[in-house]
Amino acid sequence: MANTTNKTLIVEQTGSPIRRPAYQRQTLIGLGLNKIRRRSELEDTPAVRGMIEKVKHLVRVVSDASEAGK
Repeated sequence: MANTTNKTLIVEQTGSPIRRPAYQRQTLIGLGLNKIRRRSELEDTPAVRGMIEKVKHLVRVVSDASEAGK
């Protein structure tokens, strides 16, 4: 059964994509980020978690709604 409550993550960009591989720049854009200190609220899915893992040195998870409810 599908869970009706959508869990979300708030991700903040902390590093610059300058002098980074193109795939890392594209991943940041895919996450809705393109400037330092910009935040994006995203649905907590395995795909989004994988994207965050690819650029974990450039972003940080500010808020994790799934942990806040515990």
